[in-house]
Amino acid sequence: MNPVPAALGLSATDITGVLEAASLAPSLHNSQPWRFRILPDQIELHADLARSLPATDPEQRELRLSGGAALLNLRLALQAKEVRPLVTLLPNGYRAGVDGSGALAVVRYGGHARQSPELTGLVQAVRTRRTNRRPFIDAPVPVSHRGQLLRAAESERGWLYALSGRDQHAAVRDLVVGAHREQLANPDFLAELAAWTGREGAHWDGVPVSAGGPQPEPQDEWVLRDFTAGRGHIRTAGKDFESEPLIVVLCSFHEGPLAELQAGQALQQVLLTATTLGLSASFLSQAIEVPHIRAKLRRALETTLEPQAILRIGFGSPVPATPRRPVADLLLPQVTPPAHSQFDRSPT
Repeated sequence: MNPVPAALGLSATDITGVLEAASLAPSLHNSQPWRFRILPDQIELHADLARSLPATDPEQRELRLSGGAALLNLRLALQAKEVRPLVTLLPNGYRAGVDGSGALAVVRYGGHARQSPELTGLVQAVRTRRTNRRPFIDAPVPVSHRGQLLRAAESERGWLYALSGRDQHAAVRDLVVGAHREQLANPDFLAELAAWTGREGAHWDGVPVSAGGPQPEPQDEWVLRDFTAGRGHIRTAGKDFESEPLIVVLCSFHEGPLAELQAGQALQQVLLTATTLGLSASFLSQAIEVPHIRAKLRRALETTLEPQAILRIGFGSPVPATPRRPVADLLLPQVTPPAHSQFDRSPT
């Protein structure tokens, strides 16, 4: 018997597919920190705080970014089922989802969704997108592709800032390296990294060795974090990471949980658009995860916007998928939520 109930006029089988699509979003160390409550007239997205990583993500910023990415996938999957999603972010107020007291978002039926080739491409990309930690080829990303990535971020109230010039690249790389070193000096961070990466055998979460990429080496300027727990493949000459990847910073126009949920949706729109263009991407999270270095990053970019994620983008080889939790493990009990005041809602 399917444990997933029907909702929004869709069958239990359809809703199961929608949740499977949502669960394919990226998350810090593939921790998948989300859960869902399915009611006849709505789907609630909740943070799974038991899967937070306090040493790596002390402000739960990346947890909410991943929640926003899962929400974008869910929206696309519903649209593919011809349901227009009506989304309310943080329906219980500013602290909702931050302390586990409420949903990050609620999705209701908003009418009939129109189908389009663009939607079809993005829906297909939900299942083929991968975080690619391997070297990319030394080929520049075309200007037209960069423009499409920028528009993808803008479509979800985000801004994509592409680094330009050697000075700016050097300044941001120094911040990434500094944050990386600071994290490596933290035993709690090292314990989290070891617990969630370099996994072997059957797991529903975390980063397996097969998806960890090669071990970084001193000549690799941008890729620094070892996701293999020291078990990555030893590389030979000529297999270094590319020296000049496209480095972009996904920014929001304000800060706080609401902005982070919006930025997560913009981030996933960028990643899915990149996938449709044949591009690969991986994260350079260190400079975002260390709060005082994130402030320096904003100054290095000479912007008042809030940096939310740093991406390395280029043309890469195919990589295996990372595991995902069964949908049954993502479900919260069907408890009717309290009525919300209209003043608590932040529609998107």
